[in-house]
Amino acid sequence: MRSMNAGRASVQLRRANPGSVVAPVRAIRTSRAVRVTPKAAAAQETRATVPRSEVITSDPACNVSDYIYEKMSKNLHQNVDHPLGIIKAAISNYFEQRNPGVFTVMDDLYPVVTTIANFDDVLVPADHVSRSPNDTYYVTAEKVLRCHTSAHQAETLRSGKTAFLITGDVYRRDSIDATHYPVFHQMEGVRIFTEADWKDQDPTEFCANELKASLESLAKTLFGDVECRWMDTYFPFTEPSFELEIFFKGNWLEVLGCGVMQQSILDGNTGKTGQKAWAFGLGLERLAMVLFDIPDIRLFWSDDERFLKQFKADALNAKFKSFSRFPPVYKDMA
Repeated sequence: MRSMNAGRASVQLRRANPGSVVAPVRAIRTSRAVRVTPKAAAAQETRATVPRSEVITSDPACNVSDYIYEKMSKNLHQNVDHPLGIIKAAISNYFEQRNPGVFTVMDDLYPVVTTIANFDDVLVPADHVSRSPNDTYYVTAEKVLRCHTSAHQAETLRSGKTAFLITGDVYRRDSIDATHYPVFHQMEGVRIFTEADWKDQDPTEFCANELKASLESLAKTLFGDVECRWMDTYFPFTEPSFELEIFFKGNWLEVLGCGVMQQSILDGNTGKTGQKAWAFGLGLERLAMVLFDIPDIRLFWSDDERFLKQFKADALNAKFKSFSRFPPVYKDMA
């Protein structure tokens, strides 16, 4: 079972009737400053630089190539004019507007994590296929390139944060084609509630309802007044667990996975009881390909100005226009 963060950029469509159109939304700016307690500082090291020696090692378990290492310096999600940066900002702006000052926003956490953080802390079974070196990039036997932004969930809970959004590049060994790439980008969201929030309501039901209301509103912010539906599913780190689908351009599209956080994760990392939390995860490429009509995931890594100039910060209504892979040639027919 992979993370609830929709990893691959490929989209799952279900045929139905013609759908709705996109409506742009006014965006607001938020700060992404990160405050980390001394206790969590080492665990939440930021990625100002990623030395090659810390990624491509002499450890027999290392299976990271230079091709993958070179992608680690791109930070596409931090470029405000890039499609991934635009999506990231729109989601961050939405949560800030809905809950002013509540969420801490992080997008520069170090991408090399321990196997404990990547797997054990989010209850991935010891025999799960995702632990295989055929699926995951190992730096050493005990460290990997994060497979999902959920790899930072436990450490962020331990730092004392009660609501946060984490965006980052994630890595999974995969073939390369129009909808698959071994490096992509995810956003993780978590919010904790206490008895003061749910009062006389059932805490799990309250948490699930608050989660669904937040994410349905997010979907409408990004895609317009779309129809939403919820599908029950399974993730090892949430219970109950859900997938959100929207009816967009005549198809049912899976947008994200989410759920009420497993109590053992919440209690074990906060050191407190009597709390409930929700968590969601989504793939930025998945959303950007649909929203901006981008047909090939490899285009996100393009340095071609004919691609990059089509997008500007906060412009959710931009649509990709195709161009030749060959440079223009001008001939004087005279």
